[in-house]
Amino acid sequence: MLYALSAGLAFTWFVVITGEAGLALVELSVVEQRYRAVLEVQAGCPVIEVAERYGVTRQTLHAWMRRYRDGGLGGLADRSHRPAVCPHQTAAEVEVLVCELRRAHPRWGPARLAHELQRSGVEPVPSQATLSRILTRNNLVIPTGRRRPRSSYQRWERDEPMQLWQLDIMGGVMLVDGRELKLISGIDDYSRFIVIAALVTRASARAVCTAFARALACHGVPEEVLTDNGKQFTGRFTQPRPTEVLFERICRDNGITTRHTKIRSPTTTGKVERWHRTVREEFLAAQAPFTSLPAAQQALDTWVADYNTVRPHQSLDMATPASRFAHRTTSPADQELPLRLPADLAALPTPTPTPPPSAPLALTPAVVPAAIEFDRIVPASGNMTAAGRQIWLGTSLAGQTVTVWVSATTLHVFHQDQLIKTHPITLTPEDLTRLNTRGRPGRPSPATALPVGELPADAVVEVDRLVNHCGMVSIAGKQISVGIPLAGKRVTLRIDAQLIHVITDGVLTGTRPNPLTHQQRSHLHGARMSGPAPGLPTQVTHVQRVVSSSGALMIAGTKFHIGHAHRGKVVTVVLEDTQFRVLHQGQELATHPRTTIKEVTRTRASGHINYET
Repeated sequence: MLYALSAGLAFTWFVVITGEAGLALVELSVVEQRYRAVLEVQAGCPVIEVAERYGVTRQTLHAWMRRYRDGGLGGLADRSHRPAVCPHQTAAEVEVLVCELRRAHPRWGPARLAHELQRSGVEPVPSQATLSRILTRNNLVIPTGRRRPRSSYQRWERDEPMQLWQLDIMGGVMLVDGRELKLISGIDDYSRFIVIAALVTRASARAVCTAFARALACHGVPEEVLTDNGKQFTGRFTQPRPTEVLFERICRDNGITTRHTKIRSPTTTGKVERWHRTVREEFLAAQAPFTSLPAAQQALDTWVADYNTVRPHQSLDMATPASRFAHRTTSPADQELPLRLPADLAALPTPTPTPPPSAPLALTPAVVPAAIEFDRIVPASGNMTAAGRQIWLGTSLAGQTVTVWVSATTLHVFHQDQLIKTHPITLTPEDLTRLNTRGRPGRPSPATALPVGELPADAVVEVDRLVNHCGMVSIAGKQISVGIPLAGKRVTLRIDAQLIHVITDGVLTGTRPNPLTHQQRSHLHGARMSGPAPGLPTQVTHVQRVVSSSGALMIAGTKFHIGHAHRGKVVTVVLEDTQFRVLHQGQELATHPRTTIKEVTRTRASGHINYET
């Protein structure tokens, strides 16, 4: 007997089977239901009655009978409703071209791919949504959540080129010897044309103004400039009173309006910040560390020329920045105003070469030593200048004599024959020759000086820092707490791969976890190689502890967890210089960094609680 349990057009059919175990309901498959309907019609039942009983239309029942007649029982199975042809489907050769372009240029998105297909003469060009599905289908992108729509952003730009330039400074351009170059950038707000792209070893105010002056001489004078509040661009935050810096003086002399962002508001200079991201992702990511500053500048100039003239810009409707950039149309009155620059920044005329004499004299070249040292007196401010570099020594050394040691790549400062500062510099042979006339041959490079390039992974360095009134010291842009009792004192920080040891007057007063990366340790200002730290245990100590019910241990003022699975066990803790090692029956269960130097007075376990029973 058949039973239908449902209502409407869809039914779930069951058949009652009688056996030795009694009655049982068996669900019929879709093919079986259709087959039974066809058999009933073939047995002479009216089509309309059978269709009503099975919850389908007469047309559907006739279709089942036709499919059964043409294909037998297999013809009653479900079929795909996918159309045989799709006139608007993307051609296979176009999809192959899209995949090849993406593999050759992994950073190209749907917008750039559509632009390149149009330039290649593909008709019709697939939409960006279609291109996105092609990339996803071929595993060339990883689908992510949708970003905030562009229409929700409040965008602004000037109406014409040369109305506003955005300027900023970026780091992260590395040389093979470990030195970091700074990039001085300038971009036209309307056209996104790069007007300044200069690499310098140190982004001083004079270096920034030199790059800015060259851009003014090359492209003309803009109406406004927009910068952040760096000391190279503004002196309004200078203490004890505001002052006018060289950059502001150049702008004032040439009628340029200076604008500055609010404090901690980098989105105001968003165009130049976005260009810095492009530099990191497209230029620096594809380059190994450069061998020298000229080589890095040459590579950057080539890439910037391609960015300005060849690479389409998505925010410009795939136009190039050069196509939208033009020199400002000046009035006759403006054309009479020359570019006004300070005397030391103005371009000097090229000297006329002097013809060589008919009988040149044989001159013996002066021998310049590899290192030169000279003495300096620390000014009252504690900020000394030597070899073209500012060096902060602190007011505690004011009025005292220090020795400056320089080579082509390194500057050391000695006080009473003790190395107190180290800075990377770049000096030409002419610079060393000039310094040699006022100094003396330098001593050999100190053993405690940092080597050129990256430090070994196990290297330990020391730096001196002044503790502020909150008990904090600043190192590599991070604030480290050393304790309020040390406020106002100068401490030595001994830094290894895991810990920072705080040393005051030669005595170890604290230990902190090391938050610095290996690269940050290699480029610390004033760093020097360190010897053994005072106050650390020279031998490994073993103590015993009972794991608490929460799976935790307390030793040397440090609490750490090793897991509930080990609660109640008597474990052995090995006290090393930088970590605790927890052992049980010779097997290491866990390790934990040692961040304190508190003395351990109890070596035996106080008791044993068996939590496993």
